[in-house]
Order: sequence, then structure tokens, then C-alpha cells
Amino acid sequence: MSNDKRKVTIKAWRFNAQTDYLPYTKEYKMEVGKDELVLDLMNKIKWEHDGSFSYRRSCRHGICGACAIKVNGKSVLACKQNAIELLDMFNNEITLEPQSKKRAVKDMIIDKSDFWDKHAQVKSYVVADIDPRPESESKQSIAQFNALLDADLCIQCGACHYACPVLEVNEDYLGPAALVAAFRFSADTRDEASKERLELTAQPRIGVWDCVKCYECAEACPKEVNPIEKIGKLHNMQFEQKVAQSNVATRHAEGFVRSIRKHGFLDEADIVVYSEGYLGMYKHLKTAYKMMKSGKIHWQDGVPFIDSMPKIKNLDEVQKLIDISMTNKL
Repeated sequence: MSNDKRKVTIKAWRFNAQTDYLPYTKEYKMEVGKDELVLDLMNKIKWEHDGSFSYRRSCRHGICGACAIKVNGKSVLACKQNAIELLDMFNNEITLEPQSKKRAVKDMIIDKSDFWDKHAQVKSYVVADIDPRPESESKQSIAQFNALLDADLCIQCGACHYACPVLEVNEDYLGPAALVAAFRFSADTRDEASKERLELTAQPRIGVWDCVKCYECAEACPKEVNPIEKIGKLHNMQFEQKVAQSNVATRHAEGFVRSIRKHGFLDEADIVVYSEGYLGMYKHLKTAYKMMKSGKIHWQDGVPFIDSMPKIKNLDEVQKLIDISMTNKL
């Protein structure tokens, strides 16, 4: 064996929805070179060990998104991810896994219909009433194009979608990829369906307010699109275009600004009271007790007519900055 190759055992998650009752893991011994990719490992399994091993692949250039899988839970594009890097990361023990085990059809192949359905929901295309025989192209300035914030670089691989913990517990949630598409086309100056998309993404259970800000989508994205940034932009656009409705989620967002304006610090108790009211506050009493024990809040915090929160120096300057920059509120 040459010095630039490593003899390892690769594990692959195996399952055929038509014949298997339960999934299982199978091991394959092989030599892995320093320049080989995860896709090369999958090809070796299929071509040299087991022809029934199934996965998707197409471009091999990281632009089609077909070969997205997980390795020990880490989202990767198989055609771009160096295999040795992952072997080093996981101490030579890696298991190739599909993006979503509960949607597995055969081995690495999953049913992505939920992913595409959610893209269809947000109308992931420019909606515009244009002349069928235009005399000139639709032009955008560099500034208008840059306002898309690279959202157009999404290759729809599904890595962020199937890394999202919200989707695991709420299948109605649109997911980061569809929300990126909603931002990309709503921010496009040529589009005429922006308000419709914003109204959709403002709905409880399916829209941006159900995002838990865990940043898993940003970690998973192989193209560094940063979906969480676009979700934040959709929040702002809903306020700017008067689409946001007063509810616990939007009041929570407002509560942060309100707290900073009052004190320069985050007043945790006041944010809860402002978001959910005094009756809603009682469901958080256990958490509040733990926070009091750790000194994060005090017993009088949130009590009406008692303002025990300290204030930062030069608070008036912070208030001026907020007044200048804040253009929207419910």
C-alpha cells in the first residue's frame, strides 16, 4: 500500500423500503487515497463490493445537489467532500447515511417530495406580467442584484432542509431552503408576488416565526448561502411591508428592541411579559425560578411599576440610534 493511501472500513446505512422491515449497517473494507471524495467511496462500494447499493449522483461539480448525504450526521455534498478529512474528523469511523432516514426509499436515495412541495408553495420563480414579445431584456442594477445576498446560489440539495430540527417535529414548516427561495424572489425587483409570499411566510406553524435560530441550516449549507440570514431578512420585510401581525412571536421580536431602548440591556422578564402578557407569564415560572437561582433575573423583574433594571451609560445615544434606524413597528 502506498503512503498516500489508508486502509479503512467504511460503513453504509442500508435500507430498501420495498423489501426491508428495518434498516441495517453494512461494512466495506477499502483503500482511500488523500484526494478521493465521498462520492468515490460510494462508487467503490457499488462497483467493487455490492451493485445493489443505491445513491443519486449527476454533475460531480457541486452544482446539481443530487449527491447530498450525511456522514455520521454531518451534511455533505459527496462530490465535493474529501473523504480523508472526514475519516480524520471521526477517528477513521464513518457511516454513510441518507439525508433523512424516515424518508429513505433505497439506501442513500430519499423521497424529496416534501422538499419540492414547499418550494412550490412559496412560488420559487419570478412572478411578473410581461409582454410575451418584449423588445428588451429586464435589467437590474448591480445594487439590486447584490440585494439578493447570494440567495440565488442555492442548488436545492436539501442539506439545510433535512438538517432543520423544526421540520423533524413540525412537517408543516416550510423549512430553510423554501424560505431562502421566498426571500430570493421577494427581494427581486422584477417580481410582483412579494406581498403574497410574505403573507405566507408570516403564518404560524409554517413561516419564519417558527424558526428556532439554531443555525443548523447555515452549518449544513455546502454553498454558504446562510439560510438563517435570509430568514432574518424575511422578518424585516414583513414589518416593512406591513404584513407582520401582532402575535407572541412578533411581539417577542419587538420586545428585544423595546428592552434595549429602555435599558441598554436585555430585560428577560419584561420581554416575556410584553410578548405573552401576565397570564402567559405563569407558564414560564419554572424557568424563571431557575434563572433567579442563577442570578440572571430577580424576583421583582416583570412586576408592574417596579423598574429595578440597571441602565447603561450613554443610554440616550443608544435610544437615538434606535430611533434613527427603526422604521417599522406593529
